[in-house]
Amino acid sequence: MSDPQGPAAGCGTAELLEEKILADYPRMGPDDRFSFDCHPGVSCFSCCCSDVNIFLSPYDVLRLKRRLGLTSGEFLDRHTLLPVQKEMKTPAVLLRMKDDEARTCPFLGAEGCTVYGDRPWPCRMYPLGLASQKDTTDGWRGEHFYFLLEEEVCKGFEEDRERTVREWLDEQGMDAYDDWGEGYKELTLHGFFETGGTLSEKKLEMFFTACYDLDKFRAFVFDSTLLQRFDVDEDFVEDMRRNDEALLRFAFLWLRFSLFGEDTVRLKPEILEAFKGTVEKRKIFAQAPAGVAGGTAP
Repeated sequence: MSDPQGPAAGCGTAELLEEKILADYPRMGPDDRFSFDCHPGVSCFSCCCSDVNIFLSPYDVLRLKRRLGLTSGEFLDRHTLLPVQKEMKTPAVLLRMKDDEARTCPFLGAEGCTVYGDRPWPCRMYPLGLASQKDTTDGWRGEHFYFLLEEEVCKGFEEDRERTVREWLDEQGMDAYDDWGEGYKELTLHGFFETGGTLSEKKLEMFFTACYDLDKFRAFVFDSTLLQRFDVDEDFVEDMRRNDEALLRFAFLWLRFSLFGEDTVRLKPEILEAFKGTVEKRKIFAQAPAGVAGGTAP
């Protein structure tokens, strides 16, 4: 079992779900139905917005920092924690709760979520979770299924409104979040890690910068000689200057190239010819600008 998501991110630990999902949680498909609703009239409304661990994806950070009018660096400094554990293979980003007794979400207002339209993936999914099995060679495109986590504190399950899983996902606007989530899984569950590979401190920093600190990564792309050396479509380059989604897509391609040696970004033919047979591969790449780690090839 791999990557249990949804309620786990906000209402429990991944370890607990990993042990219990297969044994205790009925598997649900897109057309399975459940009863649930959440609105201010429910007695527990907003209780789930305190004392929780919300793991943020790169797309979550992109949406939230834009919603708040912050740079990626400002958002990360103000609103996130970066847990460090020995077994971690890639960076993890947690939403920082308020420093009050209840550990309240910083975006909870008197009438509910103040960033509702850009709320993170786990908040959108609840009460559904998504689990994936690593049963293919690429490590993540295995069977996936949904499940319900019915917590006693949540009174939303006592509401009469019934939906299918598919209808719930459509209502919550999950398509874009799921698409970006799949791209991120290609990195975090890459076969490199399945075969025991580990990233150096500098490469972990590059991973974090490219995925989460997009404004810093944009400076790396446009203030270095990277675009002079790599063959990137001109329209795509212009899109990256002003569009965070385009930049994040390039970040994913860049990491697959620079960390795992995939042919997702290519040197310009003249650059490749100039260096062919004269220098080691890693010397083709100029150092990144000051403050951005990982500018060299692996």
